[in-house]
Amino acid sequence: MLKTLLIQMTDPHIREEGRLAYGRLNTAPYLVRAIAHVLALPQKPDALVLTGDLTDFGRPQEYAHLRALLEPLAPIPVYLMPGNHDDREQLRLSFPKHRYLGQAGPICYSVDMGELRLIALDSAVAGASAGSLDEKQLDWLAAELDQQPDRPTIIALHHPPFQTLIGHMDKIGLLQGAERLEELVRRHSNVERVISGHLHRTIQVRFGGSIACTAPSVAHQVCLDLAPDAASAWTLEPPGYAVHALNAQGHIVTHTATVGEFEGPFAFHEPDGALID
Repeated sequence: MLKTLLIQMTDPHIREEGRLAYGRLNTAPYLVRAIAHVLALPQKPDALVLTGDLTDFGRPQEYAHLRALLEPLAPIPVYLMPGNHDDREQLRLSFPKHRYLGQAGPICYSVDMGELRLIALDSAVAGASAGSLDEKQLDWLAAELDQQPDRPTIIALHHPPFQTLIGHMDKIGLLQGAERLEELVRRHSNVERVISGHLHRTIQVRFGGSIACTAPSVAHQVCLDLAPDAASAWTLEPPGYAVHALNAQGHIVTHTATVGEFEGPFAFHEPDGALID
């Protein structure tokens, strides 16, 4: 039985209307298609979280474009998080109705959605590609986790707190705070997932006795190359997003939804109509 459904989108890298990312990629239509895909799901999501790199340069025009693109999601609560490509102060100015973004400093918040709790951490460092969690944020997280030790919880941040083996991305991963974060997760068995973006791929690993994972970008993907000296490159593999579903036992079941035009669905049966077991 499904209790709560949380959609995770990440890394849309929205530019101003008419501008291309990397001089060749219009990211906006990809986000439009992903949103349409979410709205067509058989089960209505309880909320959607965007785990960073919302824009490419954190400019006012980019956030204005993003705000317009997100309008079809109006019936669904949307939670925004900054990534290394964002400007957190401009994000606040551009989304004044999103009061959970706070007034100053790192954007950290917790929200309850049905029986599920989402705790957002801000791993972005101004002017840097790599991420960090300082002791103040981690102390705040510890206090938040202690408040509701039995509620199923998802912790979200932009930079994954683990080595992905994609060399050029690990060099700009979470360079501070991962060890203590893992200790906190290990002490709180109700943490069902630690979710992040940044990698533009689906990746999972054991983390503090739980599962840490990344979601694919809703636009372009990082090339799959596990060499320490892997070239920094991207590809137009099919985009997607993560579906985190809370079941009746209080555990998260995560699916990856692929966005695109595909044939089907087709019933599982032979041409003569006989069902296939």
